[in-house]
Order: sequence, then C-alpha cells, then structure tokens
Amino acid sequence: MKHLLNTLFILSENTYLSLKDENVGIHAEDGTQNFLPLLGLESIFCFSYKGASPALIGACAERGIGLTFLTPNGRFLARVSGRSQGNVFLRKAQYRISDSETESCLAARCFIFGKLYNHRWCLERTVRDHGMRADVQTLKNAARFLAETSQIVLKTTELDTLRGLEGQAANAYFGVFDHLILNQKDDFRFTVRSRRPPLDRVNAMLSFGYRLLASDCAAALESVGLDSYVGFMHRDRPGRESLALDLMEELRSVFVDRFVLTLINLRRITAKDFDVSENGAVLLNDRGRKIFLKSWQERKREEIKHPYLQEKMQYGLVPYVQALLLARYVRGDLDAYPAFLWK
Repeated sequence: MKHLLNTLFILSENTYLSLKDENVGIHAEDGTQNFLPLLGLESIFCFSYKGASPALIGACAERGIGLTFLTPNGRFLARVSGRSQGNVFLRKAQYRISDSETESCLAARCFIFGKLYNHRWCLERTVRDHGMRADVQTLKNAARFLAETSQIVLKTTELDTLRGLEGQAANAYFGVFDHLILNQKDDFRFTVRSRRPPLDRVNAMLSFGYRLLASDCAAALESVGLDSYVGFMHRDRPGRESLALDLMEELRSVFVDRFVLTLINLRRITAKDFDVSENGAVLLNDRGRKIFLKSWQERKREEIKHPYLQEKMQYGLVPYVQALLLARYVRGDLDAYPAFLWK
C-alpha cells in the first residue's frame, strides 16, 4: 500500500478492498487489515487480482473517486467512474492542447527536457563510476552538448524545431552509447540505433524494453483518465498511442537504457540469448525474453525516491505518478509539467 498525490496504490496482488463506513478496507492475504478514509482520496489504483467489493465500487463512483484495476504487472484492465464523468473535462482539455501546436510544444518541451537531462545523467554516471574504463572525454563532450541543447529546448515554441533538437540530441547520445558497454564488447557492439528490425543484440534489447515501457505508460495514462492516443509531440496517427510515446521520452534512459546496460555489463544476458532471422533481424529468443522479463519485474519492485515529490516508491509506480502529474498540468492545477529528472 502506498499513498501519493491523494492516490492510494494497492501493490500486493493478493489484497482485497472493501468498504467500512466511510473508509476503504485493505485486507491482506495474511489477515492483516488497514483502513483509510475515503475523504480526500482522488483515485485508487489496484494492482491486485482479488479486486474490490461492489459496495466500495459504488461508493467510489458516487464520490467521484477513480477506481482503476490493473494486473500485478501493470497492464490496464478497467477504470470505474460514476455518472458524473470528471475525466470528460480532463480529456476535453487534453484535446484543446493537442489541437494547438503552440500549447502542444509547451507540454512537449518538458518531456524532451527530461529526456535530455536523463540522457546526460546516464553518460555522467558512467564517467563517475567507471572513469578508468570509459572514454571520459568523449562522454563529457556528449554530455556537454546535451546540457546546452536542453537549455535551448526550454525556450522552443515550435514543434518542428523541438523535433529537430531532439533528433540532434539523440544522435549525440547514441553516438557514444557503445562507450557505456564495458563488458562482452565482442558480442554487444552498438554502432547506430536500428528499430524495424533491430540489427544487433543491443538494439534488440532496447526495442523490447521500449515496447514494455510504452505499454506501462499507456496503462498509466488510461488509469488517470487521459487519452493515450492523443499526444502533444507525437501527433495523431491511427493505432498509435501518441501520448504514451510522449510520456515515455523522459523515462527511456532511466528505465530501459540503464537496465539494458546492466544486463550486458553484469553478464546476465549473453550472445546465446538471441536469434538472427533470415532478414537480418536480431531478436531475443525464448530464454532471453524470460531473463529480460524476470529482471524487468525485479527492477520495477526496487524502491527509489521520486525527485519531484521527494517520496519513496517502487520504480514501477513512476509512470503512474508522472501520469497523475500530467493530468494535473492538463487540468491547469500545475503551471508546468514536472518531468522525471533522475539524479
């Protein structure tokens, strides 16, 4: 159980929720019980298969408390809301921002600033921790370019300009990414980002990790009532969850890139965990996917301190907290969206 931003997060998959008087009852598998007043709650996120009592569902609907059900792994299942659909106003505000390129840019530049900040952190972390083994000057030069570009991003008012800056920064970052691989260099060399299909083992893991992160971000956005298909930087395209792609920009290096580097540098994944198809695509095989997913879920259970809220939480909750903050920005409760700036 975790209480953040007037939101109750139920993290145990064997917890059942009920209603007692004006409180939500939290019943753990071991028989322990906790009670939290409904008054003041804005939403409840339940990562449990056991679910909630009809009485609690009705009480939440009556009081306008969003009750969202997800699998323990974070896949969105359903969101319960009452007759008064508060998220209608939220989505109308989202659509108005999306229809204005100027307003969209104000939001999108926060995502991209966060992305560049975290890219730079990844490079500086390697310099700090592995300065004797890495090309320090090359990494410092790239980090300096990212820092300078991030300041320009904050002043940008046009989406096309923002996309150009993001592209330049991505080239600088991935141009030195191979320097972050410290072990298994012969089997895991990175030259350029290749997506469809991934053409080497590093790209195969990056693409797989980004798909998982995009799914988590889409679930988080739907959970707070935002439309994951209507983005600000990524524009509308049939079948594309554009806002999820926006939200994941700032989380890519923190959640996926560092994770992939850890699997390689600690030799948790090796060359035998990949297959090469006839068209040259390199993909994780069954064994590799199992190792990746097991380690991914373990990583999501690690506890961190959120840099904006200054609250401890599990890694896996970060997309949901960022979605809550984004919803507050869209509603006008925050002057700017606070990107996840990892330190």
